[in-house]
Amino acid sequence: MTALELEQSTDPGGPVPRRGIIRRHPVPAAALACLVSFAAFWIAQRLAHVTMIDLMVYRAEGLTVRAGESLYDMVATSARLPNTYPPFAALLFTPLTLFDVPAMRTLATVGNLLLLVAVVHLSLRLAGRPRRLPRPAATLALSALLVWCEPVWTTLRYGQINLLLAALVLWDLTRRDSNRLAGIGIGIAAGIKLTPALFAVFLAVAGAVLAGRRLRSGAGIRAAWNPWLRQAAVATSTFLATALLSALALPRDSHRFWTETVFAADRVGEVEITANQSLRGALARLLHTHDPSAVWVVVAGLTAVLGLALAAGSLLRGQPGAAPAGSRGKAWAAVVCAATALLISPISWSHHWVWCVPMLILLGSEALHRAAHRPAAGAEHGAPRRRMPTAARRWWTTTIALGLLFFSFALWWVPHRWHRHEELHQNGVQMLLSDVYPIAGTVILALASVRLWRMNRTTAPRS
Repeated sequence: MTALELEQSTDPGGPVPRRGIIRRHPVPAAALACLVSFAAFWIAQRLAHVTMIDLMVYRAEGLTVRAGESLYDMVATSARLPNTYPPFAALLFTPLTLFDVPAMRTLATVGNLLLLVAVVHLSLRLAGRPRRLPRPAATLALSALLVWCEPVWTTLRYGQINLLLAALVLWDLTRRDSNRLAGIGIGIAAGIKLTPALFAVFLAVAGAVLAGRRLRSGAGIRAAWNPWLRQAAVATSTFLATALLSALALPRDSHRFWTETVFAADRVGEVEITANQSLRGALARLLHTHDPSAVWVVVAGLTAVLGLALAAGSLLRGQPGAAPAGSRGKAWAAVVCAATALLISPISWSHHWVWCVPMLILLGSEALHRAAHRPAAGAEHGAPRRRMPTAARRWWTTTIALGLLFFSFALWWVPHRWHRHEELHQNGVQMLLSDVYPIAGTVILALASVRLWRMNRTTAPRS
């Protein structure tokens, strides 16, 4: 049964011959599948003896704050990992010190699994899915599957906070435009880790373009102030509030972070290692160099401009009154902005790509949208059902292909021992395997470009 048929099967006006228990009780069935999958995942992680090494670093940051020592001189675990986050994050990590290590690891695992469900739910809401199947059923069923993709697996393996950051951003983007507090989630996420700040930038760009259109139409200054500008302003204000709070609580560490540590991109780790799935890492491996700075600055700059333009354009085409094809514009804007942030960041570890969850959900939604428009003529006379439209088949192929990249763990198939610099001697096949996520991110930008081009070719933008 296809996902489209599963959605259609709950239509009260349609035929219901021999409905199985899954179709009659989709939510309990999906909940059971999710529970079984999560239990198997938990067992697999324990059998793999996951260390949750990043969670141990977070706990060490909390202990450092409590002891009044220097956050950016500390190193934690046997790997001697430093703190790379803003001091606001360390303040949030202090409650971790209240638990012993086994309890902390258990709570982190449970919390991340619940955050995955939240991210899937918010991604479905952003994409406007499902149409007929109960959303809890779709959320739980997809969570049961997506927990096994490499970015999610690695996030839980290390005890990372990527799902929390994604949930905060998606929570903001799925709130009503009339909500005056929308933007707080993005601001907090940026306060914990700087990369989500790009979402505030893209909202400001889209809001500025919309304001310009309204001013040119004679709407006036008050009409030019729009929800996107307000959301960007709230996000920026919230981010500044996190920095101010950190400066008051940790003045020495705050000064050092904003004047020194924030510029030390190499502090995070070796650029060329396969775990770094950013453009900078891909260029380092391609050019066989530790420091592709000159080339990377140009490529990252162009990617940032293109990505922000595509994200803002997708959001503008999805505003009320836009063409019907733009109804999913905000979802496209979100995944394009996420892909852009991950591509241009100096270091984007593989577990940062948990944004593959909304990416795959959106691509599947596009496939369902095309499939829903296939002709049904002749069905009432017993004629065979017509084939799925070509556009739907293409979207399903793209969804499956990108899904295989994220589920394959392909980047770990190449030699990747720490401090051995083996990635600087890769052949062509190894480079492709170690660049699967930059390739996926580039595909997302390309699909958004083609989508906007086709929309602009068939309809004129409205203010």
